[in-house]
Amino acid sequence: MIETLIADYADPKHARALVDLLDAYARDPAGGGQALDQQVLASLPAALAARPQAFSVLAYDQGQPIGLVNCIEGFSTFACRPLVNVHDVVVLASHRGQRVVQGMLALVEHEARRRGACKLTLEVLSGNRSALRAYEREGFGAYQLDPAFGSALFLAKKL
Repeated sequence: MIETLIADYADPKHARALVDLLDAYARDPAGGGQALDQQVLASLPAALAARPQAFSVLAYDQGQPIGLVNCIEGFSTFACRPLVNVHDVVVLASHRGQRVVQGMLALVEHEARRRGACKLTLEVLSGNRSALRAYEREGFGAYQLDPAFGSALFLAKKL
């Protein structure tokens, strides 16, 4: 049975699971294929703990960490309410296709509702078809206001 929980960044086991899972994702081709910098791995749990708008969900199978979702609360000016961005979604290859994401996103949604959020947002690479299908099963879809203007695109500028 898969257990999901909100991570406690001060718990050394949760902190280790978070950085190990995120590093596994970063090393995967879908995550860029590069290991995370050691400074990131050493600093991330404390940096997240210092931000009350951040929370993470961990998934465990028989005590072993197998999944992670990192979330950052933002703000919707149109709704004048918080929103939650699903920032990283990780499921180890050994557990993909077992609906681990479903359980983690259910807990994310519960926490987002508890925080009064009006919506969840996420980004996904267009070629990651299995992730896209999983997100669509959970109710995510392209964002648009007026169909004449098309769907929103996610853009980035590195600083």
